[in-house]
Amino acid sequence: MPNIDSIAEAVPRRTMILYFLIDTSGSMAGDKIGSVNSGIKETILDIKEITNPDAQVKIACLTFSNDANWITQNPVAIDDFSWSNLEAEGITELGEACEKLNEKLSTKAFMGDATGNYAPAIILISDGNPTDFGKYKYDDSIAKLQANNWFKQAIKVAFAVGDDVNQEILEKFTGSPETVISIHNKSQLQKMIRFVSVRASQIASKSSSIKESSSDSGVSSKQQEVIEALKDINIDTEANDADDEYEW
Repeated sequence: MPNIDSIAEAVPRRTMILYFLIDTSGSMAGDKIGSVNSGIKETILDIKEITNPDAQVKIACLTFSNDANWITQNPVAIDDFSWSNLEAEGITELGEACEKLNEKLSTKAFMGDATGNYAPAIILISDGNPTDFGKYKYDDSIAKLQANNWFKQAIKVAFAVGDDVNQEILEKFTGSPETVISIHNKSQLQKMIRFVSVRASQIASKSSSIKESSSDSGVSSKQQEVIEALKDINIDTEANDADDEYEW
């Protein structure tokens, strides 16, 4: 007769996807993209150490500069994921990134796991103004995302790297100023990627799953939980980085 532990292991876990949308335009070159690479590598190790009997965490990463490209053709289980360093050059096609994210936030694409999906966590990292030189306009593309039920219920956090960021656009993406974090140096960027990614993954993995047909219920409770967590994280990080050299 099987014991309780073996029965628990046999129960399929739902999937929670952690999405990274990363600006790899030329202005991110140097310390900025280096800090992103280091921060995500450390984040992956941190998440791998977390035992979660209810959810399998997967990673999906989309970069955007002259165009937007998935570096993960499908979400990858955290235990199988390894990070390859990104380089930065080109412009900032946020509109195309939003279009491609919207396409994958569907049960016909990335959200169609047979075991079911928790609403995802989405982290956007950018240091400038989006460009509209391509076929997609960022305002229209963000509006499409805002109509997507998976996006509505997702945890959404943006990192505003440096002083040249259009804060209003990032706030429009996440839905509130409380979920846009200003980053002033490379140490802070690495720390915040780790803290926010791990905390968002933990919160998202214990939240209820949704279906694409679900109605808009406003700001989800898990997004509010992240907002509360960010208040403490910001206080701690600002204190720790108070003496860091301003590097951007």
